[in-house]
Amino acid sequence: MVFAALTTAVSTGPATADTGDPVIGSRSLLADPRSADGSYITKATVQDDRNIRLYVYSAAMDNTFAVDVQRPADASVPRPVLYLLNGAGGGEDAATWDQRAPDALRFLADKDVNVVQPIGGAWSYYTDWRAPDPVLGVNKWKTFFTEELPPLIDGALGTNGLNAIAGLSTSGTSVLQLPIAKPGLYKSVAAYSGCAQISDPTGYTFVNLAVNVWGGGNTDNMYGPQNDPMWADNDPYVHADQLRGLNLFVSSGSGLPGQWDGIDGPYTLPGIGGWANQLIVGGVIEAAVNYCSHNLQTKLDALGIPATYDFPPTGTHSWGYWHDALIKSWPVLAKGLELPA
Repeated sequence: MVFAALTTAVSTGPATADTGDPVIGSRSLLADPRSADGSYITKATVQDDRNIRLYVYSAAMDNTFAVDVQRPADASVPRPVLYLLNGAGGGEDAATWDQRAPDALRFLADKDVNVVQPIGGAWSYYTDWRAPDPVLGVNKWKTFFTEELPPLIDGALGTNGLNAIAGLSTSGTSVLQLPIAKPGLYKSVAAYSGCAQISDPTGYTFVNLAVNVWGGGNTDNMYGPQNDPMWADNDPYVHADQLRGLNLFVSSGSGLPGQWDGIDGPYTLPGIGGWANQLIVGGVIEAAVNYCSHNLQTKLDALGIPATYDFPPTGTHSWGYWHDALIKSWPVLAKGLELPA
């Protein structure tokens, strides 16, 4: 049963103010939409006068996932949507924009855009897996982001139909895959520290490190064994020609320590151990994705496809640099959303 009216959980804090937002002001969704495959919003709660949490049933995965939405600064008229993806943990852990880079959300708070953050899909690369995984379960995230979630967001929140997508690390790969899977759905794309090439030995090794070693899953259930055609079919580098027409932003650091890598800094992992991990592991990972990013630039240049690149001389695989990259990417994202830069 769909609950079209929003309900506030006891723990949501103080009452919300009337900000002119028709959803939060009326405490009800603007419609009760369903996607073509029967996905729907089961419940929604008001968090405060700018934020709501939707609970979305995915028919493809036969599961319900929370989706956090920061409403536009001015929601009195239909506004566009920025899908802002978390990294490998899928927002299920503490490595989220909300917890690790809240200033990025505050930066977006004065923009006239719905910021949508799904919670779920840890270690899945937000793609459609060929088979259920004993550890990671059923993953049909490409279907979720291209067929299920967008019509629910558009109908329930009264958007204007313009979408952009941004992601970091593993989801920096995903945000390049999804516009290829559904041409025209997303107008702008920002990939922060993502590796576009997943079917060659370097990219395959990187995906396996994330999914198999860190996530406990098995990439054979994702795209099959190495050299299975599914790897190339889902490789944004291989299909870079299909990125034509998008407003593209691609960023990565060199892997060398930079301004956000000091001990106990605002974006540094805590303690000596966390700091060392960020410098060593984060440095190696960022150097690898930087290699991928430059390869993508070379291929896009050869294809005559324009993009905006940000390759600073320092920077590890960590949140301070992704915060900076989001702010730098805003003019590119805003162009596709038809908003001021």
